[in-house]
Amino acid sequence: MLITVLENMGLLCSKNRRYTEADAEENAQAAEIDRRIEQERKAEKHIQKLLLLGAGESGKSTIFKQIKLLFQTGFDEDELKSYISVIHANIYQTIKILYDGSKEFAQNDTDSSKYVLSNEIKVIGEKLSEIGSRLDYPRLNRELAQEIETLWKDSAIQETYARGNELQVPDCTHYFMENLQRLSDANYIPTKEDVLYARVRTTGVVEIQFSPVGENKKSGEVYRLFDVGGQRNERRKWIHLFEGVTAVIFCAAISEYDQTLFEDEQKNRMVETKELFDWVLKQPCFEKTSFMLFLNKFDIFENKVLKVPLNVCEWFKDYQPVSTGKQEIEHAYEFVKKKFEELYFQSTAPDRVDRVFKIYRTTALDQKLVKKTFKLVDESLRRRNLFEAGLL
Repeated sequence: MLITVLENMGLLCSKNRRYTEADAEENAQAAEIDRRIEQERKAEKHIQKLLLLGAGESGKSTIFKQIKLLFQTGFDEDELKSYISVIHANIYQTIKILYDGSKEFAQNDTDSSKYVLSNEIKVIGEKLSEIGSRLDYPRLNRELAQEIETLWKDSAIQETYARGNELQVPDCTHYFMENLQRLSDANYIPTKEDVLYARVRTTGVVEIQFSPVGENKKSGEVYRLFDVGGQRNERRKWIHLFEGVTAVIFCAAISEYDQTLFEDEQKNRMVETKELFDWVLKQPCFEKTSFMLFLNKFDIFENKVLKVPLNVCEWFKDYQPVSTGKQEIEHAYEFVKKKFEELYFQSTAPDRVDRVFKIYRTTALDQKLVKKTFKLVDESLRRRNLFEAGLL
């Protein structure tokens, strides 16, 4: 009897020892998980959240790609190759828009003769228009590229391209059409510049983490930038991102004052941008949020504004040209800048006037300018943080 009791006690002690060892191991694992969670929580506190907003076609996604190129590792070969189908699709879609546009102008325009295509060109145009209507596009080859180039160089298509603002012709058109032979090479791999010009409508939310002064956190802030689709049907996805934002970067394409929306051809793009900026400014959760306004696509603006007066846009109807050449370009830009400044202060409640508001002239395709701009943004936000901490 005694021997049995002692044996059972031995077994119990052995089991307790095993349970104690297992518990200790489990507790150690739990402690390590808690430690890592706390570490990540502290790291998250030092990451500044930036929200990239703006209407469709404002250049937000190009800015986002520039950040990846400038402050991260850029695009590897597989990522570059993934843009081949996108770039080829852009080409097919664009040549279809131009061909269909020329037919429409030839039928309905008062000066219709300059939009009329020869029968030979029409055969090419019909073929390419059919390809542009497909959901799946063939890979661009030399033969198709030659046909696209023939159509592109036709005087009627060039006349149509001159009225591209009426047809939703994308900004990448000239760049891709002038590089057709390279883009159709069997061994073609997109360059960084090709990727920047490639147009894909953003759907959902994409994010990227970066530091404008390098990966060393001690040398500057670390930012997490969120890009969301700008088209109207994408904006409902914005709201859940509005909390805890350090700064809103709002992109306004100032060259689009004579264009209409892709999703509503009755609505002027600049008026839509004005209304959207006004709405964003008034959001309660942005009470203390800094605003960085990027007046984007200045490269297109400076070429356009001497040909198309600003006052074709309802918002700019009080604009009066005063000069020519570079002076007029600067005058027009300052007018637009002032309009946005006035809108900001009209839409900002008195208790929010101390939030940071900066305006930057940008061209999203210009890497040096984007890099310089983000360093200025970083400097402004760091100064704001120091001010709030009582160190300035």
